[in-house]
Amino acid sequence: MTKRFSLPQLVVSAQLTTFAQTAFAAVFALSIWVNPSLAGDPFRDREPHQIGDQTEAAFKAIFQQGNYPAAQRYLEQAISKEPNEPLAYAMKASLAYGNKDWAKLDTYSQKTLETGQKLIPSDPLRGNLYTAVGHFLEGAVVITREGTVNGVPQALGRLRQVYEYLDKAEAISANDPELNLIKGYMDLLLAVNLPFASPDQAIGRLEKNAAPGYLVDRGIALAYRDLKRYPQALEYVNRAIKTTSDNPEIYYLKAQILKQLGQKEKNPQIIQEAIANFDKALTKKSQLPGDLVKQIERERRSAVSLKNP
Repeated sequence: MTKRFSLPQLVVSAQLTTFAQTAFAAVFALSIWVNPSLAGDPFRDREPHQIGDQTEAAFKAIFQQGNYPAAQRYLEQAISKEPNEPLAYAMKASLAYGNKDWAKLDTYSQKTLETGQKLIPSDPLRGNLYTAVGHFLEGAVVITREGTVNGVPQALGRLRQVYEYLDKAEAISANDPELNLIKGYMDLLLAVNLPFASPDQAIGRLEKNAAPGYLVDRGIALAYRDLKRYPQALEYVNRAIKTTSDNPEIYYLKAQILKQLGQKEKNPQIIQEAIANFDKALTKKSQLPGDLVKQIERERRSAVSLKNP
């Protein structure tokens, strides 16, 4: 999680949860924080699109609360009650990737692409956007199935289609927050891995037009972490904590940033603060994927070894 992506890894790892990886919460009563009767569009305060109550509840469970079991329950309901919503399938695909369930990744990547294409006549902005996301996820499928050597040429072909459909969506509404969130995350992943790409331009896109704000702050913190600009990373992760203070993944991200900063400055106090944030993330490990919990525990042990060489 602290490593930087190569271009082949980019296609595999930049899933919707990375969008946040990014992306794309805490264990508390979802009925208090996510009221499906009031749900519908997690991106827009004005002129909302028809997304669906259960899909939005799942989105918030993952990205606002970091509660993956709750998200899975909402997604099952979403697929049953809102079968034409591509965001639901994209989240299912990203969860399958996190669980290393390659068969489900393939299935839900295809469903994201299919439902995105079907949405184009009635909602061309979101239809083109999720057709792009579908192609992106299909690129991940190719890499996992074919391997890096054989899969990269096909995956790069998918990446060209991704930007073709993103351009179509941008031509419809260049300032749309959902479009700018997803494209901003993609651009950041490219910018922190390719020397000719501009991270400042991608950060500007997120700050100016993307939403929701907690994912904007989280994405920018991730970018600054990977660019080794740790003071800026801390600023943005602390902003994200203010609005999603019950999300264990936010404390994990802060712990990563502090660990790297403490290691760079050879400062044991900063490393101790990193350990405290790893611990805070692990207090809610029951709601996180098992592999992620193991990763947090490994990184915590590494931080302890830095503090006590």
